[in-house]
Amino acid sequence: MVERYRFGHVEVDGRAYDHDITVLGNTVNAWWRDKGHRVSKADLEEVLAARPETLVVGTGAFGMMRIPDETRAYVDGLGIELATAKTAKAVEHFNALQAAGRDAALAIHLTC
Repeated sequence: MVERYRFGHVEVDGRAYDHDITVLGNTVNAWWRDKGHRVSKADLEEVLAARPETLVVGTGAFGMMRIPDETRAYVDGLGIELATAKTAKAVEHFNALQAAGRDAALAIHLTC
């Protein structure tokens, strides 16, 4: 569960991170993207390989990160629900899904 998020900082299960992350089950990994503010299917490869029911993507504090239509179509084609929002709202949504026992993964951009 994500305990706290603020610009440039997130806490997951008692550990603090100051870089973009993915959360899949009990595993937290650094998340790097080839084009920074543009998410490609390759950027989501590790998370998508696990085939979560829902992938929640936090697009940054101000929503500056973009998910192109081709990436959205690819995720949809895998039968994975894609939920996107500014990072604070994405964290809330992810936590609610987890609390409801849903199989959800999270990928979040911590800054802009």
